[in-house]
Amino acid sequence: MQRFRIGVDIGGTFTDIVFLGDDGQVLARKVASTPGDYSRAVLNGISSGIEELGLTADMVSEVSHGFTVATNAIIEQKGAKTALITTEGFRDVLEFRRNRIPRLYDLHYEKPPPLVKRQFRLEVGERLNFQGEVLRPLNKADVDRAVRYVLDNRIESVAICLLHSYANPAHEQYIAQVLTEKAPGVNLTISSDLLPEMKEYERTSTTVINGYVRPVVENYLTLLTGGLTEMGVTVPLTVMQSNGGLATADIAKERPVYCIESGPAAGVVGAYHLGKRLNIANLMTLDMGGTTAKASIIEDGEMLQAPEYEVGGEISVGHRLLRGSGHILRVPAIDLAEVGAGGGSIAAVDRSGSLRVGPQSSGADPGPACYRLGGQDATVTDANVLLGFLHPKHLLGGDFQIDSELARKAITDNVARPLGMSDVEAAYGIHTLVNSNMGRALRAVSSERGRDPRRFDLITFGGSGPVHAVGLAEMLDISRVVVPPFPGVFSSFGLLVADVEHHFVQTYFKTFAELDITALAGLLDSLWEQGRSQLRLEGFDDSRHEVVTQIDMKYEGQVSDLTVPFPTGPVNRQTIQAVIGAFEEEHEKSFGYSSPDSGYQLVNVRVIARGLPEVARMPERLELPKSSNGAGDSLRNVYFGPNKGWSSAPVVDRQALAGNTTQGPLIVQEYDSTTVVPPGWNATTDRWSNIVLEKTPAA
Repeated sequence: MQRFRIGVDIGGTFTDIVFLGDDGQVLARKVASTPGDYSRAVLNGISSGIEELGLTADMVSEVSHGFTVATNAIIEQKGAKTALITTEGFRDVLEFRRNRIPRLYDLHYEKPPPLVKRQFRLEVGERLNFQGEVLRPLNKADVDRAVRYVLDNRIESVAICLLHSYANPAHEQYIAQVLTEKAPGVNLTISSDLLPEMKEYERTSTTVINGYVRPVVENYLTLLTGGLTEMGVTVPLTVMQSNGGLATADIAKERPVYCIESGPAAGVVGAYHLGKRLNIANLMTLDMGGTTAKASIIEDGEMLQAPEYEVGGEISVGHRLLRGSGHILRVPAIDLAEVGAGGGSIAAVDRSGSLRVGPQSSGADPGPACYRLGGQDATVTDANVLLGFLHPKHLLGGDFQIDSELARKAITDNVARPLGMSDVEAAYGIHTLVNSNMGRALRAVSSERGRDPRRFDLITFGGSGPVHAVGLAEMLDISRVVVPPFPGVFSSFGLLVADVEHHFVQTYFKTFAELDITALAGLLDSLWEQGRSQLRLEGFDDSRHEVVTQIDMKYEGQVSDLTVPFPTGPVNRQTIQAVIGAFEEEHEKSFGYSSPDSGYQLVNVRVIARGLPEVARMPERLELPKSSNGAGDSLRNVYFGPNKGWSSAPVVDRQALAGNTTQGPLIVQEYDSTTVVPPGWNATTDRWSNIVLEKTPAA
């Protein structure tokens, strides 16, 4: 019996759904997201796909999901009513934050408000030192008063975060026990369970965020699994984590902070597996959707991980010096840079007479003006329609009707007339400016981190990514671009090739001069066993375990640390020397210098436990639809800028490129995306139906 796996990724404009059969058959669908209740779009899309394919519910073998529910709850400040119980004297850690703001000379800048109001930040008397030794016993009367306050104020969720509890969790555990007994209906998040790691603000912020969004995520996933059960789909639901691994829905409910960036991570995971298939070790990824564009890199065949990131603030440009606008999450995540540059990004002329594109977006409702849903603002999609990059009458293979004249009117009214230029000049200006914005993200993950972008191939996806990819490649002097099959839903595809993965961390703050090799080996043994035990619970026998060890370390006296790999095998002095060599190399690459005479400091130990599948999750072949064009035309006038002007470009399907190298200008039109090949570039497809774009060699 043919069985299908389903990947679902919720975006700001569309919800992407992919059905992948055992034999490589694919059904890809984009449906409008339903912000009031995101599960409606998911369930309706899955139900429609099952009906279209003629499946029965028992033919569904897996449902994997990436969502934005937690992120939206933070941005919109619609999380649970949350209290924080912390050590006396530390209730304002969330206010103090870090001494860093994203706009240095903006005198009117205000930090985002804490997710827990001050009256709900409760203090208890106690004190530990950094080694976990009790300096002041826990005041149990303070605990009782805090619990009574929680009950009197009908608090939904409590975050417990005491000073140095990573070294000794006993006081936190006592508070949790009292709350469980006296307030059993309250959601609890305990920092020593969630993040047993030093750095007080980071741990407090992460614990609070988990408590703030946990009831929201629990309700959403319970609603979704209930809806799936009603339609007869009873297979376990897995959720993409920000680190690129899958977790069960139960883990996502308990620790939603690990799933905040689940959608963007899925696309990078798909690119990682595609790069392994194509034997391309260095890849830069660009995921451009309706609201944002995300960039990341895969270097030497490995995805780069970041130990922390921000959520709920301004758009992240991925620069380590331009942080401070959001709430810190100290959890591992795929290293991404994100800018407010998507198909729905709004273009407008500001008070100084300058054109601005994004970060505001028209979203799913009303969407770009050409969608005919009442939108009045000019957007990137409207500009691309006017330039001929997109079909002037419909998208999604003809399923989604659009109006190019509404696009023209929005651009004329909002951009062209205020700037005194033609509508086409204005549209090309919008297109160029959004490329410039996305170029910031690509540079943030490459040149700003010591990586030469010319060493990388660019793999692009998202509904709008292939439209803009070549322009960005030229900007960064990249000579090859890869567009995978079904690029508009590629993140959903990435969900279906990801592995189950769990991360564990423990602070171990020692200089290398005072390092106890035996104690370090014992700590690693404990973390390794935690990882293996979790994988065994999920049905992975020991032969299908992959356990990777990393450490966070720095020079003595430094504030920032770097994460470097820890060699496999026995823990001994040779192992430590190998770690030092890896750290020196990474420090030189990231910061441009090394200082081996400064001494070394170990900060945290990290373990990643992966459950490997019995059979490869990346299918050997994908069955493309017989026609993904849906256009009905063979030529289209396309504007490639003032230097190249208008060109008559053939409009073809991906299948038409098979075995041929076709010179631009060319438009490759599909159900879920459009690839633009300008003059000076050529296009072909490889054996796995990826479109490969290369710069034509100069004559």
